[in-house]
Amino acid sequence: MTISRILASTVMLGALSVFAPLTYAKTCELSIEGNDAMQFSKPTLAVAADCTEVTLTLKHSGKLPAAAMGHNWVLTETAAFQPVATAGMSAGLPNNYVPKDDKRVIAHTKVVGGGESTSVTFPTSKLKKGGDYTFFCSFPGHWSVMKGKLTFG
Repeated sequence: MTISRILASTVMLGALSVFAPLTYAKTCELSIEGNDAMQFSKPTLAVAADCTEVTLTLKHSGKLPAAAMGHNWVLTETAAFQPVATAGMSAGLPNNYVPKDDKRVIAHTKVVGGGESTSVTFPTSKLKKGGDYTFFCSFPGHWSVMKGKLTFG
């Protein structure tokens, strides 16, 4: 092959790459509130199929401090929800009531008190379309009532 043919082929491939489908990251934003009555503001959260990552913001709309009525947001597959919540109680506040390095935890925030907010960003590659996911507050005694469903896709 001559140099001119190689050069022409390279230019042609470069031009075609302009029309190739682009892949892009799409961050989807979710928000939820927790209050002093141990309630989340939403029973369900939905993530669209085209999201590549999710940023969830938790706002504590109450007045009580984190040590007395703290809230976090933890996401697991539903089958792992109760075992993770139970293990979280012994993890303690310094670990945000989340078992350290537990692979069953898809994402979690830190524990916040009244008037505070926190966020977590996680990739949707950790989720399966149509999967069964539960989000909950793992503060001791809260997870039995402070929970909901997350859907993806």
